[in-house]
Amino acid sequence: MSNTRDYKVGIKASALNYSVSCVVLKSSSIVCSWLRSEIVNDGFRGLTLDDNAIPTKAAHVAVTITTGSVMDEATAEAMAAGGPHEANPQDAWLPITESRGGSTVSAVFHVLCSGMGIQALMLPVAFASLGWVWGILILSLGFLWQLYTIWALVQLHELVPGTRYSRFLHLSIAAFGPRLGKLLAIFPVMYLSGGTCVMEIITGGRAMELLFKTMCGGDGTTCSAKPPNGVEWFLLFTFIAIVIAQRPNLHSIAMVSLFGAITAIDSRPEGISYKPLVEAKSDAARIGGVLNAIGIIALSFRGHNLVLEIQGTFPSTPKCLSKRLMWRAVIISYSLIALCLYSLAIGGFWAYGSKIPNGGLYIAFPQFHGQDTPKLVMGLIYLLVVANCLSTFQIYAMPVFDNLELRYTSIRDRRCSRRARTSLRVFFGCLAFFVAVALPFLGSLAPLIGGMTSTLTFVLPCFMWLAIKNPRRRSGMWWLNVGLGWLGVVLWVVMVVTAIWVLVDRGINANFFHP
Repeated sequence: MSNTRDYKVGIKASALNYSVSCVVLKSSSIVCSWLRSEIVNDGFRGLTLDDNAIPTKAAHVAVTITTGSVMDEATAEAMAAGGPHEANPQDAWLPITESRGGSTVSAVFHVLCSGMGIQALMLPVAFASLGWVWGILILSLGFLWQLYTIWALVQLHELVPGTRYSRFLHLSIAAFGPRLGKLLAIFPVMYLSGGTCVMEIITGGRAMELLFKTMCGGDGTTCSAKPPNGVEWFLLFTFIAIVIAQRPNLHSIAMVSLFGAITAIDSRPEGISYKPLVEAKSDAARIGGVLNAIGIIALSFRGHNLVLEIQGTFPSTPKCLSKRLMWRAVIISYSLIALCLYSLAIGGFWAYGSKIPNGGLYIAFPQFHGQDTPKLVMGLIYLLVVANCLSTFQIYAMPVFDNLELRYTSIRDRRCSRRARTSLRVFFGCLAFFVAVALPFLGSLAPLIGGMTSTLTFVLPCFMWLAIKNPRRRSGMWWLNVGLGWLGVVLWVVMVVTAIWVLVDRGINANFFHP
């Protein structure tokens, strides 16, 4: 949006005339793209910026202006040279943006690791309620919808060349203002980071326990060892995860994400039926089953809270913007994710049909084939689950580490030392371990809390596009984002209501402090 109103800017030494194209954000800041005109004189001077300046020398410059800000000569020259300007000046000290050495390959690893999880193993359960046609149709529509919102986030990351929003919270504040932006984004981002880490401890710890029981027997007699209890398995997993988490920044865990992406990636029981289960139930149960299946499919899409952070690891220049590299990585990674999702959904439903248990493929395989499968094969399955949980823990914990270090650097006004960084990460690991032990049934609440945070995937990117890009009313992009945004709100209500209905119908085993 071009804004022709006057803005007064103080420039120290070599004051310059610019023609400027500005985007006015609701956070009371103005993001501008500048064209340098000519030198007027030296010293401080208030300049009126409007569209009447005639540029004599073009320079790709992006500056964020806030009320009362004064840009000095060094900053002006850095902007004129094409240097990046961050929404947060401390970015060079923080783990997400400390290294700008990312590439398409490393981003593919990160997106695969964050976008594929154990939730995908639940897709055959959704197909059992919907059947072949509706299951494939809803999965396809959901996939395209969330792929569009990823595209929107990638485009908004670098709103004006040189100005970058490398965290979802910062982009939300730029779009909706400080108060509403924080209100809408803080809970989804924090739960999808910290809550996912707690779930990885619970899932990974239990997979370790199953691995031990598979290889050593239930009582450990085969290995001549006493089996650890649930708390000790959680503690072991947390210890390994925090040791791996000592890698300094997001770019440095690319190989960990590669390992997690690899681990994410024929006999059948008798009496299989492919008839949708909802057809044999009452009207209320049929509606509840369909809505629950839609919620399962929606929750299988994840990782949107990390898209901006992953893109923040890329270098960006006027000639090669980060969004080009990031979108290439998204296309590659989501092609592989689509292959995995459709394979699990279609293959799992084909193999088990209506006999698929509520726990999905993670429960179905040992339930139907545990007695006939060699120990080494079963042990390998649980080992891959543990490895995937460890890798996923790293990338989802990074926004939490980043936020903790932001608080530290804001207070101390200097970069985190190695000792401080280690202490903060150990503190988070202990906190996540405590929550996992206190609430080992958190997985039963995942559909409810996940539904509450689904706005981050399906709703907020659409309204961010409307607030920041301000497309012409009743244009194609305006209708697309308005329609998807409000449809996402309806989906959010449906997911929350359905999750509550399922909890009431099935109950919950609230085993506090008894993992």
